Amino acid sequence: MIDRVCEVAIPRPFLGTLAYSIPEGLIERVRPGVRVRVPLGKRGTVGVVDRLGLSDQRSEEPGRLRPVGDVLDDSEVADPQLLELCRWIADYYVAPLGVILKTALPPGLLGGRAGTSEPAVRTERIVRIVRRLETLIDRDETFGRAARQREAYETLESLDGEAALAHLTGHLGFSRSVIDGLTGRGLVELADRTVERDPFAGAPATRDLIVPTADQARVLDSLREMAGSGVGSVALLRGVTGSGKTLVYLELLESVLAAGRSGIVLVPEISLTPQTVARFRGRFGDDVAVLHSGLSDGERYDAWRALREGRKRIAIGPRSAVFAPLRDLGLVVVDEEHESSYKQSDTPRYHARSVAIVRARLAGCLCLLGSATPSLESWHNGRAGRYRVLELEERVTGHGLPTVRLIDLKTAREAGAGDASDDATRGERGPLIVSPELSEAITARLARGEQSILLLNRRGYATFVECLDCGRVWSCRNCSVTLTFHRRRARLVCHHCGFEMAPPASCDECGAPEPRFTGVGTEQVERRLAELFPEARLARMDLDTTGTKWAHVEILDAFRDREIDILLGTQMIAKGLDFPGVTLVGVINADVGLHIPDFRATERTFQLLEQVAGRAGRGADPGEVLVQTSRPRHFALARAAEHDYVGFAERELADREEPVYPPHVRLANLVVSGLREDRVADEADSLAEWTRALIDDRELDGIEVIGPAPCAIDRLRDRWRWHLLIKSRHAAELGAVLRFLANRRARVDSELRVEIDRDPESLL
Repeated sequence: MIDRVCEVAIPRPFLGTLAYSIPEGLIERVRPGVRVRVPLGKRGTVGVVDRLGLSDQRSEEPGRLRPVGDVLDDSEVADPQLLELCRWIADYYVAPLGVILKTALPPGLLGGRAGTSEPAVRTERIVRIVRRLETLIDRDETFGRAARQREAYETLESLDGEAALAHLTGHLGFSRSVIDGLTGRGLVELADRTVERDPFAGAPATRDLIVPTADQARVLDSLREMAGSGVGSVALLRGVTGSGKTLVYLELLESVLAAGRSGIVLVPEISLTPQTVARFRGRFGDDVAVLHSGLSDGERYDAWRALREGRKRIAIGPRSAVFAPLRDLGLVVVDEEHESSYKQSDTPRYHARSVAIVRARLAGCLCLLGSATPSLESWHNGRAGRYRVLELEERVTGHGLPTVRLIDLKTAREAGAGDASDDATRGERGPLIVSPELSEAITARLARGEQSILLLNRRGYATFVECLDCGRVWSCRNCSVTLTFHRRRARLVCHHCGFEMAPPASCDECGAPEPRFTGVGTEQVERRLAELFPEARLARMDLDTTGTKWAHVEILDAFRDREIDILLGTQMIAKGLDFPGVTLVGVINADVGLHIPDFRATERTFQLLEQVAGRAGRGADPGEVLVQTSRPRHFALARAAEHDYVGFAERELADREEPVYPPHVRLANLVVSGLREDRVADEADSLAEWTRALIDDRELDGIEVIGPAPCAIDRLRDRWRWHLLIKSRHAAELGAVLRFLANRRARVDSELRVEIDRDPESLL
C-alpha cells in the first residue's frame, strides 16, 4: 500500500510535508514534481508532490489519510533535479519546502487555493491555408471574379501560409467578409496560436565582434576544461573592472551550447538585465529568456515555459533565475557574485550564489563566480583550494585602471568651502556637497563633451530633520529610524515601512521655528549640480526615479546615447554598467555605510568604491575617480584608491579572526519580534538559554551563542526586535541546532515571531 501514499509540499509557513492517499484513478498520474489539489482546511489548496510513499518519520496507514483531489499537470513543474535542489534549500536554510517551491515556480502556478491553475496563456486568432491551389487554372476556376479573395489567399501564401487575423484585417485592409469567403471555400481555417509575451523581443541586440585577448584565452582554456569534465565544480574569476569578464561568459556559454547543453546567467540588479540581455541576444538570438520580478506574471510564465520546453536554452535574470527549468544544464554564471542582493531578505532566506553552486553540483556542471571584488567567503574558499581561482589583471582597453584621488572633506571645510545656496538654517553655511576639485573635474568633462557618473548611496533630500533648540529629531512612528526628507514630494518618509508625514514648520515639543534639514541625499545633490552646471544634461537614478517598469532602461539608454552628461545615483549605478564615454567618477561621500554596525560594512564600502571607480575610463580615453571622504586614511579607502583588492582582503580577513566572523566561522542570526518589547526580550532570553542548554546536552564543540541583544534597528514596522547570533566552526552542527530551533519555534506564542537567517548578509 506504500505506493498509494504521497508526501505533498504545501506553500504554507510550516516545515515538512503533508501525507495524502492516492485514489485508484490517479495512481498513474501522481509522481514527484507534479501539482495536486489536496484537502486542507475549508477550501483546500494546491501543492507539489515531494515523494511517493511515507517519510521515515511517519507511520500513518493509507486508510487514515485524506485523498488527493486531482492532478493538475501531465508533466512535472519541478523536475527531479530542481526538486532535489529545493529540498537542499529547505534543509540548509530551515525553510518550508512548499514556500521554496512557490518561489522557484512562476507566480500563480502555486497560488495556494484549490482552484488555482497556471496563468493564462495569451493567444491570437490566425488564418491558416488548409488547401493549396497549385495552378493558375485552379485559381481562376476557384475565385472567378472574387479578386479580393484571391489577393488575400496569395498574401497568405507569401506569409508562409498563415498570418494573424488582426494583421490581415487591421494592417493589410482585408475585410472580415473576404476572410469568411476563403473559409467558406474550404481554403483556409481560423485557429488560435499561442503568443509569447517577451518584453525584450524588440530590444536592440549588441553583437560582440571582439577576439579574446591572450589573458582571456588563457582563462577560457581552463574554464572549458572544467566545463567539459562532467563534474560539478566551482571557479572564481577575479577580473578587474573592464577586463572583459562578460566576453569570457559569452565565449564559454557558446562552447556549452555547442555541446548541446544549456546555461544560466545571474545578474545582481534588474537594472543590469537589459544591457546583459542585449549582449547575450546579440550572440545567441532567441535562445535567451529573461526571468525577473519586474516582468508581468504572464511574461514570466511564457519565459518559464519556453525554457522548460527547450525552446530557449539560456536564462538571464536576478537571483530567482537560479531556478530556471532548463534541461541538461551545462553552466551557471554568477556575475558580480559579491553582491548582497543575491540574498533573499524574507522567507526563504536563500543566497543565490550558494544555491547556484549546489545546482551546478547536482547537474554535474561548472559554476563560474565572477567579480572584480569577490566576497571574502569566495576569496577564502579560493585560497583554501575549494574553488579554482582565475584572474584577469589588465583592462582590455590597454590604458589601465583609472587614477583615484581621495579628497579630504575635513580639510575642505576648514578652508571655508561649503554650499551656501542650500537650505542653510539661521545663517549657517550648508554642507559641502561638491568640492572645488570635483567641480573643476566636472567642468573639464563638460567642456570636452565627456560624461561623468556621481555616486551617493543615500536617496532623498535630507537624511533627518532636527530642532536646533531642543534637539528633537523626527522619527518614524513604526520604526526606530529617522525620517528622510523628500523635497519634490514635500514629505518626510520612512525608507523601511513607507510611513510619511508633512515636514514640520516648527517644533511641536518646544515651539521653536525653522527645524534644520540635515544630511545630504541624491535629491539635494541633484539640485546643487543643477545650480553649479546649468548647461549640463543631468539625470538621477535611484529608487525614487525608477519606480515604473522601464524607467531604469530609459535612463540608461539615454546615457548610452550621450543624451545625458552627468548621471547621479545610488549603488544601482555602481556595478556592471559599461559606457565608453565616462571619463570621470565622483563619490560625493565615501563614508556613507562605513560605520554601520555590521561586520560587513568595511567590505561593502571597499566593493562599492572599487566597482563605481571601474565605470570610468572604459573607452578610448583614460578615467579619473575623485572620492570625497572625511576618513582618507581608512585602510578600505586607501586600498580602493590603489585598486588593491588582495591587500584589502588580507587585512579584512585578519580583522575577522578576533572576534571571529565569516568566513572563518559559520553564522546564523535569530531574530525575535513582537508587539511588546518586554515579551520579545523575555523570549529572546529564553531562546538563548534553551540553545545553550541544547549545545551542552549534545556536547557540541566549536559552537557558541552570542546575545541576546536588541537589533541595531530595534523596532521595525511596529514590531520590537531582539536577536542572538550562533557561531559554529562546523556547518553540519549549525544546521542541526537550527532544525531543533525551528521545531521549538513552532511552539512560540502566535504574537511572537522567530526568524532564522543562516549566512546573513546583514545584522541590522
